Amino acid sequence: MWRRRFSTSGNNFGELTKKKWDAVVIGGGHNGLTAAAYLARGGLSVAVLERRHVIGGAAVTEELVPGFKFSRCSYLQSLLRPCIIRDLELGRHGLKLLKRSPSSFTPCLDGRYLLLGPDQQLNHSEISKFSNHDAEAYPRYEKQLERFCGFMDPLLDATPPESLQNGSSFTDKLSTKMYNSAFWARCLRQAASLGQKDMVDFMDLLLAPASKVLNNWFESDVLKATLATDAVIGSTASVHTPGSGYVLLHHVMGETDGEHGVWSYVEGGMGAVSMSIANAAKEAGAQIFTDAEVSEVLTEDSSIVKGVLLADGTRVESSVILSNATPYRTFVELVPANVLPEEFVGAIKNSDYSSATTKINLAVDKLPQFQCCNKNSSSPGQEHFGTIHIGAESMDEVHSACHDSENGLPSRRPVIEMTIPSTLDNTISPPGKHVINLFIQYTPYKPSDGSWEDSTYREAFAQRCFKLIDEYAPGFSSSVISYDMLTPPDLEREIGLTGGNIFHGAMGLDSLFLMRPVKGWSNYSSPLKGLYLCGSGAHPGGGVMGAPGRNAALVVLQDFKRIDRK
Repeated sequence: MWRRRFSTSGNNFGELTKKKWDAVVIGGGHNGLTAAAYLARGGLSVAVLERRHVIGGAAVTEELVPGFKFSRCSYLQSLLRPCIIRDLELGRHGLKLLKRSPSSFTPCLDGRYLLLGPDQQLNHSEISKFSNHDAEAYPRYEKQLERFCGFMDPLLDATPPESLQNGSSFTDKLSTKMYNSAFWARCLRQAASLGQKDMVDFMDLLLAPASKVLNNWFESDVLKATLATDAVIGSTASVHTPGSGYVLLHHVMGETDGEHGVWSYVEGGMGAVSMSIANAAKEAGAQIFTDAEVSEVLTEDSSIVKGVLLADGTRVESSVILSNATPYRTFVELVPANVLPEEFVGAIKNSDYSSATTKINLAVDKLPQFQCCNKNSSSPGQEHFGTIHIGAESMDEVHSACHDSENGLPSRRPVIEMTIPSTLDNTISPPGKHVINLFIQYTPYKPSDGSWEDSTYREAFAQRCFKLIDEYAPGFSSSVISYDMLTPPDLEREIGLTGGNIFHGAMGLDSLFLMRPVKGWSNYSSPLKGLYLCGSGAHPGGGVMGAPGRNAALVVLQDFKRIDRK
């Protein structure tokens, strides 16, 4: 379908080539838009170039079935940094969060179920159905994670204390040394405030498999499995993989309106997050262009950026470039060969971009009726509001699903996180009908028994997922009006996620903080002067967080000040 290229700021596309921009942002995902907003507020002229016809990247809303608006990739909000919501006044720009309570529902084939949420009395009552010991332990578990999140929280909004690269002035080196010293001193004070026991427990959480952490806390299979899904979601890891405990922490460190660990839907879908940030960026003076695919970063004497080349041959001049694309896309595919150091490019290529994630978005004509709840109502019940865990009644089930993928096969019994945002948001589906998100693991990028390019193979896997849900909610399959499925190759092709990895790269301990995207370049800059990374491939990583975009923009603004002083 032919589309007119346009600027979401309402300006003519020809304005792109009329001047040299202070900054060009590659990619209109939420991080790129966040970077643009802060840069524009800092007084820079900014152009955002989005490859697709719609902004948002993975935080996007698309009406793929008439009347049904899907959060096509990301589907829940909690991690967006409070300082960004506050600084950019996102509420004023259209962001409306819909809290979920209860927030989690795990049905069991034996007729039992587990509800969890922000209501402590509900949690105690529900967990007691499986274990009195676990009901007493759960509040202590949550409190410990909250303390760990409190330790981690300041790190998310800070530039890593990277060693300064070659060619820096004495003043810059001194400034960096002072910043790094203050950073580590602050970390030591925070560590001291935690105390030795909590620090040892924190290190255990970071290094141990999630299964070990959860086994040490709880005895109930269904509770452990429900919590364990947060440790493996979006990754190729098993619950028995060392370091998977950190990803569990990563998924509980967010908040909604000040309530820690509370995840919410966004009215209008996740694209409303991106649109609110875009509105703030445009108000500050940034211009956003869609259908503007960047094919190459242009350099001067292979040492400094001078702009970008679009796929249609248009040249856009800029003093600096911030890339919201993945590290691989940025440094291997967009930067010309032989410009970057071989060691740096090698490290980028050797990073882990693997994925085992598939997203299915469904339009349905009725709510699923879970037989364990023994209800039959067209109105949403407690079981429909939160994340519904299918095929995860024990950690062994989760591990078996992962083991299939390690052998090259899509899981025979996939682990499914189902959400039904239309239970709280009446703007995204027709009356009486619903939008359902299925976040599914594990699906290898290249299955050994077929191909995702084969429509029959794709349909067979989708039906496998629907039939698994039928076991818990009989008749679910018959409610499906239409669906959209994104496998790892689809996520790579459609959204630009290398390998289909939703985090722009693995979130293992070898790929975080000073190691993200690669060792020696964690401070958003790159060996090519004027090129910065502002997406999830930079610190602090993936999720709809906005922190990489904000942090990168602040580094760029600081670098502009240094240039002005000189």
